[in-house]
Amino acid sequence: MQIRSLAGALLAAAALFPVLTTTATAAPVAEAPAAAPAADTPVSRNGQLHVCGLKLCNQNNQPVQLRGMSTHGIQWYSSCLKTASLDALAYDWKADILRISMYVQEGGYETNPRKFTDMVHGYIEEATKRGMYALVDWHQLTPGDPNANLSRAKTFFTEIADRHKNKNNIIYDIANEPNGVSWAGIKSYAEQMVPVIRAKDADSVIFVGTHGWASLGVSDGRNESDIINNKINATNLMYTFHFYAASHKQEYFDALSRASNQIPIFVTEFGTQTYTGDGGNDFTWSKKYLDFLKSKQIGWTNWNFSDDFRSGAVFKQGTCAGNSFTGTGPLKPAGVWIRDRIINRNL
Repeated sequence: MQIRSLAGALLAAAALFPVLTTTATAAPVAEAPAAAPAADTPVSRNGQLHVCGLKLCNQNNQPVQLRGMSTHGIQWYSSCLKTASLDALAYDWKADILRISMYVQEGGYETNPRKFTDMVHGYIEEATKRGMYALVDWHQLTPGDPNANLSRAKTFFTEIADRHKNKNNIIYDIANEPNGVSWAGIKSYAEQMVPVIRAKDADSVIFVGTHGWASLGVSDGRNESDIINNKINATNLMYTFHFYAASHKQEYFDALSRASNQIPIFVTEFGTQTYTGDGGNDFTWSKKYLDFLKSKQIGWTNWNFSDDFRSGAVFKQGTCAGNSFTGTGPLKPAGVWIRDRIINRNL
């Protein structure tokens, strides 16, 4: 059976539980100044990243595995992105990277491009203050063909790249979960978008989602061979893969394993639950995936850094109304498990 997208399921549930969502504002973080980052931060250690062969490498040409968190949709959960929570992510969790998930539709960018672009600018600055990498996620989902939002993407990424081109912590993800579109269609989109970013920012890494909701085509009944045999004509680029451990088992794992020997991959989204981001946690399969990612030095960001009611949101409901985010007290079981694996690089 074709696996539907996580975010599509989230949208449907959000409509049923509007009390759980929050209203996005143009000022996404608290006004209190962030704690000064320690001298030793992920960015100070690794500097400007680049793709070397099949790996993401640092300024010293050494492979690096980034571990961090994805926000939920910033149009709904901006209250979870404030000084206290971002300090916790950087200094308590010791995360390397913050994925800034800006939906294009679903009440996101298209409703107010200026507001949402400014929110992303703000979150980039907050990640930068704390020495984390900022992954700018163009969270296109419905429609699934990224070409439907090509003009919007060009406008958005032109401004983002122009403003932040001199930073050494920016990564661009130009298509979150392409679906209902062939790999050839995604490749065409990427080969139009990469020059737009390169015109402003010549050296930052660019990610692009794979077909079948970033499943390397598996959710569409395809596989990674579509990509291997028709790679995007661009350098310093990585392909993204998403998995939800309670849903995506051997077939997905095998595709990831095979593809990782052929193309550079980054896991920009995963959960320990089902593809809906809810239900029981499958920590056995989650560990199998994360052990493999560690062995291959493939980076990841977990979905998601919010207090949504689903089991995949790391914080207990109501946490984001306050300012207590450190330790394990505010966390659901998935949050405890993920935090441990960000803090402890031996896990």
